[in-house]
Amino acid sequence: MKRTSDQSPRSDIIRPQRNSAFEPRTARPAVQPNRKPLKVARWRFYSVGVVLAILVAVLIVHVASLQVLPNADKGYEFLQDQGESRTLRTETIPAYRGVITDRNGDPLAVSTPVSTLWANPKILLQAPHRWADLARALNTNKAELEARLARYGTKEFMYLQRQMSPDAAQAVLALDIPGVYEQVEYHRYYPAGEVAAHLVGMTDVDDRGQEGMELAYDAWLTGENGAKEVLKDLRGRTVKELRLVKAARPGQNLTLSIDLRLQYLAHRELKKAVEESGAVAGSIAILDVLTGEVLAISNLPSYNPNDRARARGTGLRNRVITDLYEPGSTVKPWVILAALESGKFKPEDVIDTNPGYFMVGSKPIKDHRNYGAMDLSMAIAKSSNIAMTKISFALETNTVRDMFARLGGGQPVGTGFPGEGTGNIPVLKPLQKIERANISYGYAMTMTPLQVVQAYGVIASGGIKRPVSLLRVDTPPEGQRIVEKRYTEQVKEMLKRVVAAEGTGSRAKAISYSVAGKTGTAFKAVNGRYSNLQIASFIGMAPVDNPRIVAMVIIDEPKGAGVTANGGYVAAPAFSKVAEDALRMLQVTPDNIGKPEETTPLVAEPANNASKKPAVTQTASNGRSDT
Repeated sequence: MKRTSDQSPRSDIIRPQRNSAFEPRTARPAVQPNRKPLKVARWRFYSVGVVLAILVAVLIVHVASLQVLPNADKGYEFLQDQGESRTLRTETIPAYRGVITDRNGDPLAVSTPVSTLWANPKILLQAPHRWADLARALNTNKAELEARLARYGTKEFMYLQRQMSPDAAQAVLALDIPGVYEQVEYHRYYPAGEVAAHLVGMTDVDDRGQEGMELAYDAWLTGENGAKEVLKDLRGRTVKELRLVKAARPGQNLTLSIDLRLQYLAHRELKKAVEESGAVAGSIAILDVLTGEVLAISNLPSYNPNDRARARGTGLRNRVITDLYEPGSTVKPWVILAALESGKFKPEDVIDTNPGYFMVGSKPIKDHRNYGAMDLSMAIAKSSNIAMTKISFALETNTVRDMFARLGGGQPVGTGFPGEGTGNIPVLKPLQKIERANISYGYAMTMTPLQVVQAYGVIASGGIKRPVSLLRVDTPPEGQRIVEKRYTEQVKEMLKRVVAAEGTGSRAKAISYSVAGKTGTAFKAVNGRYSNLQIASFIGMAPVDNPRIVAMVIIDEPKGAGVTANGGYVAAPAFSKVAEDALRMLQVTPDNIGKPEETTPLVAEPANNASKKPAVTQTASNGRSDT
């Protein structure tokens, strides 16, 4: 239909012009309504799906390699090890060391738990601002702590202070100083202190035996440490105990033969005797005749095993068991025993000691004075060197020496104690006259005090030699017969005269019990020659008819000369007190109730006169001068 003119656009109307720069054009539709959707090729679709599936599979395999597969490089085992190395720790569970007790169960050595503080220097070095607090808590110098950290800086372990009380350790740990940790240890404590120190011994700071029975039975007393697995945080603090890896096995207990009551008694009387005589040392031992057990053993000087810093020097020696000496006149009853056994002598036989000396070659053998003619019993009571020499010369060359060896001389006692002495009794040749004489009164040979005690135990038991034991014996051993009983009974009767008024050991008499014994006073060898220094001793048994104990007291280098320094004066009184009180403690029935005999002035022994030293020009074979 055609437009009319009035329908044409008016030319007088002004229309605004469009500015294409500012007015947006109307957007066309993206898809015309009549266009078909885009088709994707099937192979492309499947290719994408396969790629995605492969990625998922690779992811699963990687995760499995990290968490499931055991042998994969840096797999779950590696990751677990890395994690556990930072958090899991295996800690030692210290084993409890066995308790040492006396025969009645009284403790002699026990272990108590204590705390030890240690540090990881690598961690502690990162907190220098806490060093002053740590040094103050440990009662040490900050400069010293810094120096130690400098030395241990490349390591991961350093002891700060060992074996502290738990309270003191907790006070340090409460400061929460990085790198400072605690571990539990055991500290050995000795209730009897110096009284039983030489027998019991001691351990070091690591609880390992160093002396005495602690050393001899270290394997028996030492337990087996255990282990446990714990979880710790990055600062080393235990978060949780996970499992017990191995249970700790405690050490086995040890029961000694000594009676702590008798041990205190012996130590007290020995200390008194040493102080009163001004001696440099002393020893005492008590033996149970029926069982062979050592009921007490003490030495001076001693030491306190609870203070290891001061435990050193001569105070560590258990002189009764380890030290060798020349026993002097204490061996003279053994000479009589050999004479009786030989059949050549009887108790009533008389020995002529006139004129108070006896020449062996160019060497004079002397007594304290001229005792004239006397029987064997009086020869023992007066401790005659001349009589013993003549008896020895009347026997075969080694008869006396062999008797000494049968009684235990020159042989180990077999206690198992560390450093136990053996001694030496030389085999003699017929022409060695001086040596035969010297051995007959206790020179030119060496023994330990315990060997002498064992030998007297044979006499006391009627000729039976029993093993000497430092451990409690529940079943007494039968022992071995060394000498016929009739000979030992005759010798015991002779030894009773030693403690009688005419004997050298009259101060050894006990009030309630009969006593038999022998004094000994021997010169000490110094630098290869005999000096004026002496070893005074007394050894005896009680009650005489049925002996229960043998006890020996040794006083080393008593002050004085003559009678005031011999065994009958300085050692016999200590024996008397020990024998009396020990038998009461053992509940032995008294056999000598009544007023004791009056005693005459003490008789000196030949060895007490400097002019009557042994007729030798050299010391015994070992050359030692200590007891």
